[in-house]
Amino acid sequence: MSPPPLGRTRKRDAQLFDPALCDTELVSVRGQFAQGRWARVRSLLVATGDDWDRRGHRVTVLAETPSATAWAREWLLAEPDSADAATLLACASVHAALRGKGTPQAADEACRHAAALLPADPTPWLGLLMLSRAFGSDEEFSRTFDQVRARHREHHHAHHLMVARLAERDPAAGRDPLHEVYDFAAWAAEESPADSPLAVLPVIAHAERYRVLAAAQGRTAPEAAVEHWTGRRARQVLRSAFDWWLEWEREDHPRNRVDLNFLAHAKLCEGRPAEAAALFHRIGAHATRAPWSYPDRDPTKAFLAARSAALGTA
Repeated sequence: MSPPPLGRTRKRDAQLFDPALCDTELVSVRGQFAQGRWARVRSLLVATGDDWDRRGHRVTVLAETPSATAWAREWLLAEPDSADAATLLACASVHAALRGKGTPQAADEACRHAAALLPADPTPWLGLLMLSRAFGSDEEFSRTFDQVRARHREHHHAHHLMVARLAERDPAAGRDPLHEVYDFAAWAAEESPADSPLAVLPVIAHAERYRVLAAAQGRTAPEAAVEHWTGRRARQVLRSAFDWWLEWEREDHPRNRVDLNFLAHAKLCEGRPAEAAALFHRIGAHATRAPWSYPDRDPTKAFLAARSAALGTA
């Protein structure tokens, strides 16, 4: 397989790490929302309906927009009964709290208000889960995750957050193959339908545990990777995830590039650049900071070097 054309690399590389990923509708609407025009946001969220993974993706990306809190509040003033406006304001308040520009208490109240307006929607609970990830206890985080999962059993973003949280428990246990993060990821994958992207969750678990162990043990990424990704269980997990991708390849999922980045990273760590190359073809310019920043790396340099190594363009 020949590598894709990589001309105009500066322009392409400038698109790296856009949280909108490959959602072109979202990119267009976000540009207008950044200028205070929220009418198209309303239309976009209405069209998204109860595709909960896509709704969560779109709302959280829009919520990161500068001045998102102000524009969402303006929308809510114009339409006080709008659950979409309340949900966007809630998630914008979460991002403000995470940046230290707002209080966790205000964000919590906004999320709970939005949740009451549309009880079936897991998105306000996703906002609370992000908030709890930063400020809450393990018990609070688990309860909030259960609320998300009760509304959408396969919620992609929520499961990734849970895996990241679990991976941080008991770093002193080292490379314990029975660590709870692996059990949770395997359970979630087995509980999901055959075509669910959660089939890749065990790979996410290995990457998140790698982040924790490499940081805790103060070792460089290559040294940690060689030990972490060459065990029997890691190889089995990677084989299963790659086979799932070959069979199902959920291009329709809004966060599929997240999974592809984790899988490409893992394949390179495993020492299988040819398989990683196939994944980089699908990733295109849609890189994600995690896991290329693991454990403490410049994600841009790490991604570009990995892509060049896999595609033979170094």
